Amino acid sequence: MGSPNLDVRDVARLARIELTGEEAATFQSQLGRVLEYVEQLKSLDVSGVEPTAHANPVFNVFRADEPKPGLPRELALSNAPHSANNLVVVTKVIE
Repeated sequence: MGSPNLDVRDVARLARIELTGEEAATFQSQLGRVLEYVEQLKSLDVSGVEPTAHANPVFNVFRADEPKPGLPRELALSNAPHSANNLVVVTKVIE
């Protein structure tokens, strides 16, 4: 199976990144090399390798989840640029 034909301009459009023609050409070349390397990795025999999510063992190192007093509402709202009805007012971000 060959490499997918990815166009860096399509990826940039999805990420909402504007690229110059020179940047697009540079990144297209780099993307091509990455995909070639992935094709090389596909040829490796990994039949005896157990699937893992991490290369090293991962342990839960978080502190105990214990309830503690929260920030008083008045103090939290005093840090907000705008508030109304005991809520923080924010700018609409939906297009």
